[in-house]
Amino acid sequence: MMIDDVDLNFAERGAGRPLLLVHAFPLDHRMWRGQVEDLSEEYRVIAPDLRGFGGSGVTAGTVAMERFADDLAGLLDRLGIDEPIAMGGLSMGGYVAWQFWRRHARRVSHLILCDTRAAADSEEAARQRCELADQVEEQGAPILVPRMIPRLFSEKTRRQQTALVQAAEQVIRQGSPAGLAAALRGMAKRVDATCWLREIDVPALVLCGHEDVISPVSEMQAIADAMPRAEFVVIPGCGHLAPLEDPVHTNKAIRAFLKATW
Repeated sequence: MMIDDVDLNFAERGAGRPLLLVHAFPLDHRMWRGQVEDLSEEYRVIAPDLRGFGGSGVTAGTVAMERFADDLAGLLDRLGIDEPIAMGGLSMGGYVAWQFWRRHARRVSHLILCDTRAAADSEEAARQRCELADQVEEQGAPILVPRMIPRLFSEKTRRQQTALVQAAEQVIRQGSPAGLAAALRGMAKRVDATCWLREIDVPALVLCGHEDVISPVSEMQAIADAMPRAEFVVIPGCGHLAPLEDPVHTNKAIRAFLKATW
């Protein structure tokens, strides 16, 4: 579906109140398949590929989190969804969710923040992202596999769910180098959302894999503590991709949260 200057691919299933799920770097909407299949029994679940990822069009250079957020607002417009939505984002998807709330607050009824961060990159971390962006453009998406996989999945998942991990590797290998690089540069330039947390007065679920080494439990707990209407849930045995690693317990937490607050 054309949104401004890009063709966005997305999955949609179910009916009822809208639940928008935003994927992590360097994956695509398929990381939410366990949620799309299950939660669509009660909600209208929409899982897009952000520009530069999956089946969506690519914008080279730098794509800011603000651009991703505005794309999603445009997608909702095209789908005829004007009522407030529940928005979930994991990692980079969480960075997009902060911007979506800031720029389109009237459209947000609930936030589900999975394995993400509110703080901006340090100067050194931003420099490393930009260097990695250059390397991906020069050498291709597969160079991300050995860098990312050990950090995305817990040791338990890598040992016990080899097919799941291999499928994620394949998604990364097939990614657009230009799209991945543009998102890396956008993440490096993202603003610090920490100061917004106390202003976010919608019900929020903050969810973290117990073994997450990118967004550790202590950091996610601090995010939840700073938000006035947030609850915090830890998913045992999971790393950075808890909804993909353990959809059963993740979906149970999401469903309980939405039923209690929506």
